Amino acid sequence: MALNLPSFLPDPEAAAALRQWLCSPLGRDLLQAEAQLLSGVLDDVFGLQLLQLGEWGASRSVLAHSRTQRQTLVGDAGSAGVDLVAAPGALPVASGSVDAVLLPHTLEFVLDPQSVVREADRVLTGDGQLIVLGFSRCSLWGLRASAARRGFPPGLRQLLPEGRLRDWLALLGYEVQLSMHYLYCRPWDTGGGHRRILRRGLLNPLPAGAWLLRARKRLYTPTPIRPQWARRTWKLSTSTQTAPAAATPAPAAGERC
Repeated sequence: MALNLPSFLPDPEAAAALRQWLCSPLGRDLLQAEAQLLSGVLDDVFGLQLLQLGEWGASRSVLAHSRTQRQTLVGDAGSAGVDLVAAPGALPVASGSVDAVLLPHTLEFVLDPQSVVREADRVLTGDGQLIVLGFSRCSLWGLRASAARRGFPPGLRQLLPEGRLRDWLALLGYEVQLSMHYLYCRPWDTGGGHRRILRRGLLNPLPAGAWLLRARKRLYTPTPIRPQWARRTWKLSTSTQTAPAAATPAPAAGERC
């Protein structure tokens, strides 16, 4: 099975190293675990179009469980299954035309992750959803990535803290609806199945090595406020007043009413 690489690895050596790592037992288990994790997350994502920025793993493996009518994979030219060749930070997509955007570890391989988040925000509809996967800095995986000269997994440029992404999304008007943590195995393990990655276990004190966020864009329509002069109640005064009715004279004595 051919593995696609992130569309942000210009170094051929880093691309080859990442391909080799994704084909390792641990890499295959991670891809299988994330595909299973996304199957439940994407179950609540509806609409016409879902956009995946950056390739990760086998062709369209993480899009297999999407319930949108169309799924578009943005990646490099020549990669299997790529629908649109473009850079993640400069998409030839109309603004407000996509219902959901998926970033599977995309922000950790680009030079400017905040620009990619802004670009995803631009193409999302007013009620669109953003799904992001990332590795945790405060974990054994984060220590392994910091100690490696070429990053870990190979080609990784930086580790984006979950809290920083939350701050970016809050400034853009997003509401985080789902937060999940996984990857409880060690980065030097030789496999053990995807269940070990998704579940901590009773005797495992290690923190999670990866996280997942799903946030919804909130675009509120402003309500126009009437000016003060328009809210005044004007009272019309009339110069004529109604005269009081004349009193009816009492009947004289002896007269019949």
